[in-house]
Formats: sequence, structure tokens, C-alpha cells
Amino acid sequence: MLGGSLGSRLLRGVGGSRGQFGARGVREGGAAMAAGESMAQRMVWVDLEMTGLDIEKDQIIEMACLITDSDLNILAEGPNLIIKQPDELLDSMSDWCKEHHGKSGLTKAVKESTMTLQQAEYEFLSFVRQQTPPGLCPLAGNSVHADKKFLDKYMPQFMKHLHYRIIDVSTVKELCRRWYPEEYEFAPKKAASHRALDDISESIKELQFYRNNIFKKKTDEKKRKIIENGENEKTNSCRDVECHTTFYVDTRNAGAHHDSQDSCGITTVVQFYAIMI
Repeated sequence: MLGGSLGSRLLRGVGGSRGQFGARGVREGGAAMAAGESMAQRMVWVDLEMTGLDIEKDQIIEMACLITDSDLNILAEGPNLIIKQPDELLDSMSDWCKEHHGKSGLTKAVKESTMTLQQAEYEFLSFVRQQTPPGLCPLAGNSVHADKKFLDKYMPQFMKHLHYRIIDVSTVKELCRRWYPEEYEFAPKKAASHRALDDISESIKELQFYRNNIFKKKTDEKKRKIIENGENEKTNSCRDVECHTTFYVDTRNAGAHHDSQDSCGITTVVQFYAIMI
């Protein structure tokens, strides 16, 4: 948020030194500030495919990126790049990687690629600089902590542009599985294509499900209970005071006008409801 003096200078600059366009300048300046704040709420969704999970020897072979707003609407699709790696590294992959990357066609695409890691970082950094302000937008994805380790090591300039926090859908998944198991059963199932762009799209859909079916629903329910409890406490407090006062008056008058306890009790109830109405 702009400070008072800086914000005033910027708005004066937009409106003109003599204020001939003052009103329009304020509107345009306010719109620009709002747009900047909106961009700061964006999320940078990234998914990597690697030759394995060993940060010391494995490498990135595919990378994709999507930008969403805070409501998870996709605003921009970044490069989807396949990065060249030596055949020796591909041949040394685990059986799991050989099977899945071979089946998806990724291994073949890596062998045919001419894209270097440095070129890939440049393209991704150029893309996120156009879409997000520096240092404000978090990295997002499924188990994205694993991707972050490789990005920190192999694409440090790209990571410097992002906020230090991350939005990991896997964390939300595990909490919902424990706290709301019935709703969790309806969460979208992943196709497990093990291709970067497909995995990002699935992660966004999964977080949309949790937001629509658990976060908002449970928040509204909690608010409703708080309001109801507050109103009930207030109402009960009023009833206690009114009933006590009425009972005192009736009891005092009962000795003069009523011979039986039951008659006094009936009169108390009638007067109590009259006060409440």
C-alpha cells in the first residue's frame, strides 16, 4: 500500500500539476493502485517433471506454469518447456521414472529437445515478471515443496521473483482427509498423466473443490452458530430478568389477592408472556 505522501505525489502526477484533470487523475490513479493490489494476490502455479527426487543428481526435464487470481481463475498460461538432458542421466532413472516418463512420451521428447536449463529459466522469469510483481506472489502446486527444492537449486533467479511462502494443495488435502473425511471422498481424482501442465490443471481443480465444498461451507456454518449462540444468550438473559421481576411483583401481590399458590403461578406466566410480547 502506498504511503500518504508518495500516493499523493503519484495521484498529483496523474491529475496534472494544475489539477485540470484532477478528478480523472484520481480515478485513474485509484484504478492503477487497485490493479496493483490485485496482481499481488495472484498465485504462480508450477509443476516439474524430474529424472528423480535426488536433488544431488537428478534434473528437471519438463516445466509448466499457470497464473491464477486469488479465486483460482486461470489468467495466463506460461511456457510448457521440455529440457534437454543427457542420455546417460535418462538411462540411470529409476524403474518408476522409466515406466511413466516412457509411457507419457516425455523421455522421447527430452531426447529430441534442444532447450537448455538456462533458456528455460529465462523464459519462465520473463513470463512471471509480466504477470506478477516481484516478491509478492507465492509458488503453488501439489507437493510443491519438492519442486521448490529443484527450482531453488537450478532456477534461483526465477525463485527470487516469488514470495518465500508456498501454497501446497497437498497440505489442504491431508487436513481435509482427517477433518472432513466424508467430503474428502468426493474430491476430484487425479488422472496421473505425469505431465507438467496436466498436473497443474488438476491441482487447481482440486483446490477449487476444497474451497467450494469445505472452506466456505464450514465458515458460514461457524458464523451461523456464533450468531445463534449470541442471540440465544442475549434472549435468555432478558427472559431471566423479566421473569424474575414479574415473579417478584406477583408474589408480592399474591398475598393480597390470591389464596392458592397455583393461582399465583398462573398469573405469573400470563404476565411474563405479556411482557415478552
